[in-house]
Amino acid sequence: MNSFRFRLTTMMIVLIGLSVLASGLFIGKTYKENYLDNLQQSMVREMKVVLSKTDWPNGKMEEKYTYFTSEAQRFQKVTGERITFILADGTVVGDSDHDPRTMKNHKDRNEIRMARETGEGRDIRLSETTKTNFMYVAIPVDPASPSSSPMLRLAMSLSEVEASITKMWTVLLIGLLILFIIAAFLCYRIAKGLTRPLEQISEVAKQIKNHQYEARVTDPDKGEIGELGQSINAMAASLQEQMHQIRQNETQLESVLENMINGIVMIDRDGKIVLMNQRAEEVLGFSAKELVGRHYTKAKQQYELAKMIQEGLELREHLKEELTFYFPVERLLELHLVPVFHAREEFGGALLVVQDVSAIRRLERMRSEFVANVSHELKTPIAAVKGFAETLLGGAVNDPEISRSFLQIIFDESERLNRLIGDILELSKVESRRVPLHFSPIEMSGFIAKTIEVISAEAAKKRIILDMRVEEGIYVEADEDRLLQILMNLLSNGINYTPEGGKVSVSVEPLYNKGGLLNQEGDYEYIRIRISDTGIGIPKKDLPRIFERFYRVDKARSRSSGGTGLGLSIVKHLVELHKGTIMVESTVGVGSTFTIELPVLQ
Repeated sequence: MNSFRFRLTTMMIVLIGLSVLASGLFIGKTYKENYLDNLQQSMVREMKVVLSKTDWPNGKMEEKYTYFTSEAQRFQKVTGERITFILADGTVVGDSDHDPRTMKNHKDRNEIRMARETGEGRDIRLSETTKTNFMYVAIPVDPASPSSSPMLRLAMSLSEVEASITKMWTVLLIGLLILFIIAAFLCYRIAKGLTRPLEQISEVAKQIKNHQYEARVTDPDKGEIGELGQSINAMAASLQEQMHQIRQNETQLESVLENMINGIVMIDRDGKIVLMNQRAEEVLGFSAKELVGRHYTKAKQQYELAKMIQEGLELREHLKEELTFYFPVERLLELHLVPVFHAREEFGGALLVVQDVSAIRRLERMRSEFVANVSHELKTPIAAVKGFAETLLGGAVNDPEISRSFLQIIFDESERLNRLIGDILELSKVESRRVPLHFSPIEMSGFIAKTIEVISAEAAKKRIILDMRVEEGIYVEADEDRLLQILMNLLSNGINYTPEGGKVSVSVEPLYNKGGLLNQEGDYEYIRIRISDTGIGIPKKDLPRIFERFYRVDKARSRSSGGTGLGLSIVKHLVELHKGTIMVESTVGVGSTFTIELPVLQ
């Protein structure tokens, strides 16, 4: 913009300089012409005075030379100017400065020729003797017939005139130079005043081009440039609002895409991947940086996926498939390939929606297995009850000893069936989180003592020692009934799977945070409950599945002990409802230890 200001200033200065120069030349020329015209008129008046005082005798040439030379010298003393008398044929008969006899014929002189034509003649030329310019003015003696009349000529030196004109030119040039300097300064100020808002507008336009939409033209002037500045500000405000809306929409779209539970992959009509969210990266095992902008065939994935994408781009139809992926981990993925059409039904590519259905299919399988296990578990006691009832109806009822034995079996199996149904209903409520928990502070020392007292009779039958190591003053916020249910299940399991004369122990310790011991300067945030036994232990291969429904390590012994296979599953869900965790460690033939960590405050 500075170059534009320079060019504008230069152009204005050149125009003003040319205008000033032209005006100066015109003024100088006009002044000179007027000065010479006035001088000519003055000389004409003098010559008319001379003619009125001069006679034109008819005599011999020698007499004429003498007379007119004398007259010329006489009038020169009065006027101070050179006077020349010229006959009609151009012969000089008298001159104030030279001998007329030696002078050439003046018939072809410019001033003489012009005087014969117009009545007055003027010429300016360099004098050969003085080397100065002279103005020669001639008039006819007889104005009525100038072409045949003698001429009177007056010559005046222009040295003073030229000095005056030179002085005039000097003053004029100085004045014009001063005027030019003033005009140049004014031009610069005007150009600066014109270009400054344009420079600001140009700078704002550059900032807008560089996505700085908050830029504004400050205090726009009035007039067309001011309207342009206001238009720029309005455009910038509109662009800023639109870009803010676009960024907000992009942020919302990015937030939606990045937080979707499904993977999204956008593929254009040429097969290039143009968009890929974080979930798609996790599920497919690819990085968006590696694939975005590249063809989908560059993804080193299984053949079925590439084939599906190719088919979807060709058919432009909605396709759905379930494929098992083995990288980065084994997953069952449900794939939806949806064609994308822009305005005017123009095909723009395809949208691949990826959903990990591994957990869903696993839950469906677990549900099927649960129904099968429930059916199997229910079928066993029902079959026993039915079988023994049929035996009694067949005549065994008449034998008191057999009938009593069979009735006891029927009673035991019905009890087992009742416990199984109760556990199933309990597990269903716990898993669906329909169990209302009533939290209250529990002092663990007294609570553990009461729990051991309740189960001590069962332990006494097998001469099992119950050991408690709990410091007084340890509290936890929990549902007392559900916490009792947790401990009773674990203690019952410990007693059932511990041989006679064994030992089951319970310990409670405070934790500063999950996984760390109590800090002496702070309050504990968790408690850790350990229930250990010296029983038969759990094989290492069974440990990962110990909390599954109906899973038994020793199925025969579990059934003989009256277990339903749902106790540990109920315990795990109740612990999780308390926002805690449960773990198990076991060695076959040595015993097992269940560790529960619960937050102190709910």
